[in-house]
Amino acid sequence: MAKITDTMHKQSEPLWESSFNHPFIKQLSAGSLPQQTFRYYLKQDRYYLENFAALHAKIADQMDDPDIKQFLYAGTQGFNDSEKEVRTAFFQELNITQQEINQTEIAPNAYSYVTHMYHELNEGTPSRAAAALLPCYWLYNEIGKLLIKAGSPIKVYQQFIETYDSKAFTNATAKMIQIVDQLGNEADAEEQEQMQTAFLRSSYFELHFWEMAYRHEMW
Repeated sequence: MAKITDTMHKQSEPLWESSFNHPFIKQLSAGSLPQQTFRYYLKQDRYYLENFAALHAKIADQMDDPDIKQFLYAGTQGFNDSEKEVRTAFFQELNITQQEINQTEIAPNAYSYVTHMYHELNEGTPSRAAAALLPCYWLYNEIGKLLIKAGSPIKVYQQFIETYDSKAFTNATAKMIQIVDQLGNEADAEEQEQMQTAFLRSSYFELHFWEMAYRHEMW
């Protein structure tokens, strides 16, 4: 019997291929992505990651399995610490000030993506919410592995690529895949379908996150 994450991955292939080939990703690797575009991405991603980390704890609160709870609680702190450390370095290098962050309006796609994840937890189930988190791990890990050989001539872009090809991030991705498979095995057919839908929608928002940043999306 196929794992639920195999089904999710297959269903999302067209969206992921579009992410791999998006001009934001292509230009990031080539070093031609405008710095202002990357700055825009980082400011929007900061909002996303704050909520992404918080959701780990909120989902863990509703889980019974101690192993899953431990990973999700650790993920909350991990994203608060390691991601924040990386992002702080980027912000310093690109001179993104706290004042600029405070004055940045959340873009439509970033708002919609975060709203979707909270919806899967608050109006759905912890299993659906976990499935909604998974593309952020898995897609970024695949992008890191895809780009690492060629790298990028721009230091900050190279650091971004290395973050998502790292052993720690790869291990966390593998664990999150395992968790979603476990939750899928425990779910009935209807819940499995809802989990797949949550994953697919997150994959859609991931693709449009690149587009949002590339076009400096505004309301």
